Amino acid sequence: MDFGWSEEQQEFRRVAREFAQREIAPYVADYDREERFPAEIVRKAAELGFAGGIVPTEYGGSGLDYLTFAALIEEISRTCHAVACALTFPSGLVGSSLLRYGTEEQKQRYLTPLAQAEIFAGAGVTEARSGTDVSDMDTTARRNGGDYVINGAKMWISFLGAASFFLTFAHLGVDERTGRKRICAFIVEKDRPGVSVHPLKNKYGFRPLETGELVLEDVRVPVDALVGEEGQGFEIAMNSVESGRLGVAARAVGLAQACCDVAVGYARERRVFRQPIGKFQLVQEMISDMVCGTESSRLLTYRLAYLKDHGQRARDAASMAKMVASDNALHAATNAFQIHGAYGVSDEYPVARYLRDAKIFQIVEGNNQLHKALVAEAHLGMR
Repeated sequence: MDFGWSEEQQEFRRVAREFAQREIAPYVADYDREERFPAEIVRKAAELGFAGGIVPTEYGGSGLDYLTFAALIEEISRTCHAVACALTFPSGLVGSSLLRYGTEEQKQRYLTPLAQAEIFAGAGVTEARSGTDVSDMDTTARRNGGDYVINGAKMWISFLGAASFFLTFAHLGVDERTGRKRICAFIVEKDRPGVSVHPLKNKYGFRPLETGELVLEDVRVPVDALVGEEGQGFEIAMNSVESGRLGVAARAVGLAQACCDVAVGYARERRVFRQPIGKFQLVQEMISDMVCGTESSRLLTYRLAYLKDHGQRARDAASMAKMVASDNALHAATNAFQIHGAYGVSDEYPVARYLRDAKIFQIVEGNNQLHKALVAEAHLGMR
């Protein structure tokens, strides 16, 4: 695997880093505190092609390779992973599903403006009862004339306020041959009758992402809102997990690197017993662990991107990258907080926000206990 960067890629990363420092850093603490999604910043990023990700240029995207995409998300996440999250959606579950399974009309109507951040979207997958078990969802759909009627609720859905539409999933009943629910994917516009959203306030972490409940009560959508074919919904959801987990891993790497940055800076400046605390071996041990953990996470994330760029199946690589990157992000945030001592609780420093967000990374896109099982089962030949 060659992770050498071309001049074009290096310039792309430099522009992303400078944009984050100029357009995001002065405001991130405020909109995090307010639990406000900074749509205006995401749209500025889109003007530089940052929202287009891996989406082909004919659909308004940037046509990036996965490795460059991962590096972009990492750079933005060093300043704010919430902005980076919005930039991943055209390349993640919503966008990649439309790209592979959507009709040409669906791509033009929804994917193109999404890739240019003219609109935003949410992915309505997780439910309160079934959680990680996507195949056991309770939301139902039924044919009624020329429409589908959808009933159910999705939980922990992001971008509730900003989204113009949701890619959501429901089942048409149970297939008698397999005993499995016949899951379908639908495009549901937020302004349709029966759609309501209920954001959760004062969340522990991921505060700007407007996360909460999506309720669907007798929501009628036309037949052309179906993505793919009837019963293909689970395949559509699973098709996108590698891209989604690449985005989460890259964001976690960016957050871990931010923890390293602030911890090293503080350890150089903070003086105790007439010397910088960076001279104490226990502080050095924490910084060494942070740096090594971040680098190992970065390599696993780049390996996942490399495999996807070469068209290889990467399900277990996606689990490893997401799991290790999120675990290391929490470890780095914990150490950064400890190095800051009492000042870690102060809003003057970002480490409290880093710690809150790092914990959530262990849960999103499949909790890390699931990923441990997936990695083990893959290597045991059970999957």
